Amino acid sequence: MSNTSAPAAAAGLSVNTLARPLVERLLADADLLRLRLHRDEATGVRIVDAGIEARGSVAAGLQVGEICMGGLGRVNLRSGGGAEGWPTWLDVRSSEPVLACLGSQYAGWSLAASKEETGGKKFFSLGSGPARALAVKEKLFEELGYRDRAPTGVLVLEVDRMPPKIVIDKILRDCDLQAQALTLVLTPTTSLVGTTQVVARVLEVALHKAHELGFALADIVDGAATAPLPSPSADAIEAMGRTNDAILYGGRVHLTVRGDDAAARALARALPSRNSRDHGRSFAEIFKEVEYDFYKIDAALFAPAEVWISNLDSGRTWHAGAPDMALLQRLWLQEA
Repeated sequence: MSNTSAPAAAAGLSVNTLARPLVERLLADADLLRLRLHRDEATGVRIVDAGIEARGSVAAGLQVGEICMGGLGRVNLRSGGGAEGWPTWLDVRSSEPVLACLGSQYAGWSLAASKEETGGKKFFSLGSGPARALAVKEKLFEELGYRDRAPTGVLVLEVDRMPPKIVIDKILRDCDLQAQALTLVLTPTTSLVGTTQVVARVLEVALHKAHELGFALADIVDGAATAPLPSPSADAIEAMGRTNDAILYGGRVHLTVRGDDAAARALARALPSRNSRDHGRSFAEIFKEVEYDFYKIDAALFAPAEVWISNLDSGRTWHAGAPDMALLQRLWLQEA
């Protein structure tokens, strides 16, 4: 299997333009969604506090999830039945999954500043969302054959403090935007918004894994996914662990593809998280064991628990993996 660029239909789409009405709606409903809006004093950039001082909400997290997907995906909340093992789930869908997930939602833009540069604490965050496609600082965009050009941009940062001026200046410069045209959304994973928007990446995790496995991205034409939504934790490592576990052990993904049956079947077999040697343990436990170094974690773990791959050209569907809701209940649930 070999990678090819994103579908040609995506070439004329602007993820920042499509996301703009979603951003404006988020801003207009800020009070209702329990968000706080700021203008950065040093740069004039518009900043949305979605969980640092603001309480935020699951409803805001759903909207941030759709913003991250560049207006090319839908994120919905639903109630789970008793048989599903958890009361609240997120459903995610996109008919442009490669562009929505890899060209926009994926947290792939590394933004860092040293103590000397900030005059205080060092800063690090991975940027996700449409503005990534303006800056195109990642090799991934060469493989996708995509670059966005738009007069406005929005970037989501999973951080618990305001980004320093040097980082904001870099974003503006790399995106070629005026300060008033950029919106930054700050979503700590310990918050309702942060937890929700990370779990909303369940489809993106599957797309990223398919890309890592070498499946032809242009052959992926549709995607749908679901994952349980845990309660946030006030502990950052635990919060990150819960959001990852939701996808690794509760995530279920259905990809619709074209092309060769052998490639589709191979993808179904290789995709689920059960292929990892670390499967079966909480992400927080694994992360602590490797001394908080992501690169020491088996890459095969970063995948949904269960997958279906349907080939439009043959009409066949393959299934592999299974959720482990018993593990999630042990990690998340306390009986009253």
